[in-house]
Amino acid sequence: MTRSINVTTEIGIEEWRPDSGAAVEGEIEMLAEVLRSVVQDGASVSFFMPFPRDEARSFWSDKVLPQVRAGRTRVLLARLEERIVGTVQLELEMPPNQQHRAAVAKLLVHPEARRRGIARTLMLALEEIARREGRTLLTLDTVTGSAAELLYRSLGYVVVGVIPAYARGALTPALESTTIMYKQFNPTVGSQTGAG
Repeated sequence: MTRSINVTTEIGIEEWRPDSGAAVEGEIEMLAEVLRSVVQDGASVSFFMPFPRDEARSFWSDKVLPQVRAGRTRVLLARLEERIVGTVQLELEMPPNQQHRAAVAKLLVHPEARRRGIARTLMLALEEIARREGRTLLTLDTVTGSAAELLYRSLGYVVVGVIPAYARGALTPALESTTIMYKQFNPTVGSQTGAG
């Protein structure tokens, strides 16, 4: 079931701090709805149609939730009123010789909530968390030529290269290219360094 979104409502960004019980179950349901909706809308984020609701729920409860509780992944939520309409993940678990970096994953905004700056706001908040965690390099990959790639470029992410035929599309069996990107920060002042 989907509800229409009130366009006059203020967006709130918060870190997901799941405890236990009904609150977490409700959040997982909302996160599953966001994930399922973006896949149905054609976003290539590891899944493709048909994409059952149970599979979307399982991704959050079985894969992401344990990582968050263990402190290996930080998840930000964008809310309009009480409804989660966007999210992004910062993967912190890295090999011993890469403790200076983190990976950006699963930037998702519900199709009904797009064009409001939610993705940009989530990314800026994620970068602040990365800085506080002492991470000076962020890496990510995204579908080549997508709106997400344009957003990352506008935020100062640098393209390393493109891998052709990287992953299946969400709505078609055709293989899509992915663009590998990074952003560096100065460890003392938190500002971007390098090419942009």
